Amino acid sequence: MKILVSNDDGFDAQGIKILRQYLSKDHIVVVVAPNENKSASSSSLTLNRALQPIEIEKNIYSVDATPSDCVHLALSGFLEESFDLLVTGINFGANLGDDVIYSGTVAGAIEGRFLGLPSLAISLASWEGAHFDTAGIIARKIVNQIAHAQVSHDTVLNVNVPDVAIDEIQGFQTTRLGKRHKSENSIPDKDNPSKFWIGENGKEADNGVGTDFHAIANRFVSVTPLQIDLTKYSEMDTVSTWLEALQ
Repeated sequence: MKILVSNDDGFDAQGIKILRQYLSKDHIVVVVAPNENKSASSSSLTLNRALQPIEIEKNIYSVDATPSDCVHLALSGFLEESFDLLVTGINFGANLGDDVIYSGTVAGAIEGRFLGLPSLAISLASWEGAHFDTAGIIARKIVNQIAHAQVSHDTVLNVNVPDVAIDEIQGFQTTRLGKRHKSENSIPDKDNPSKFWIGENGKEADNGVGTDFHAIANRFVSVTPLQIDLTKYSEMDTVSTWLEALQ
């Protein structure tokens, strides 16, 4: 397959280098990624200035832009070639539960889905980052499975890999997103108390059996299929009822 690769940690990050290394064993890989860390950029697009991709070396491009920008450019005219799959990552840090709302890595995969490609986001579920090769091996296995059994063009797979040696991985689990408690309070800056740092993610709230949190805690690779339709169908009748009072 010809695979487009992007991330939110920047084109020079260890995770994307490992991802390219492993996927290139079996496929043609083209990297279009931010020029620096763009974590937590979600699905933002840059609309107030033109973007200039810079070719770092053959099939590796850097852009002063968000992950969604990079994917959008690559699939909408910047590159004339077509792709079979989009893979984003390997993210330095987990993208579990509510994290997917903020994640630039997941957002890049979602942008690929919007533009017609099956997409995979892969993250190393730790802030220590000791076993990127484990995630690279897992990414290669999953991508090669997709090559033989195609997933739907509107599918986004959110994959999290425990930060352990490959022989300590217990297997794969299909999971649902867990949930976190609300985030920690914002923190005043030490040098200027009128400025604030965003607080840390909330602790795990829903982390029972079947969730991505539970899989990672038990050293399983978590694979969560994501859908983009955010409509809360169970509330439509309720909202329709109280809207009648406005007629």
